[in-house]
Amino acid sequence: MTTSVTPTTDLDSTELRKAFGAFPTGVVALAGMSGAEPAVIVASSFAVGVSQEPPLVMFAVQQSSTTWPILRELPSLGVSVLGESHTDVIRQLSAKDKTQRFAGVETTVLSSGAMLLDDAPVHFECAIESSHTAGDHEIVVLRVTGLANDHSKQPIVFHRSAFARLSA
Repeated sequence: MTTSVTPTTDLDSTELRKAFGAFPTGVVALAGMSGAEPAVIVASSFAVGVSQEPPLVMFAVQQSSTTWPILRELPSLGVSVLGESHTDVIRQLSAKDKTQRFAGVETTVLSSGAMLLDDAPVHFECAIESSHTAGDHEIVVLRVTGLANDHSKQPIVFHRSAFARLSA
């Protein structure tokens, strides 16, 4: 069997997106309170295990995001690994209409202002450690300052532009 690789100068953006989508990823909500207003972005680019000492995680956000400039200024962010119970709200949380993102979504706001989505399999409380420009995205490294892990809940996976459940 012979495999051919398309040179980067000939890449079609749709095919590139499909290729990236072939890699299953978890989905997280990064949220916090900006004054009295909640702000959230949903990311499938989240990576854990960047470092254990110090405890670091990371994600990538589009530079065109209108929510990231708000979240970037907060002292603490809540990172909720989204689970099976969040399937119906994932697209709502990332909708263009920011006024309806949290309608009917149960959350907990920590004293730091970090916001967590209830019923998530894993919660992290984080502070921004550093960020780096990477093409049309910003790679953000977060320092974990707190966590909660509920082994009874299963995460949701994003694969080939669809949300899927893990099976044993």
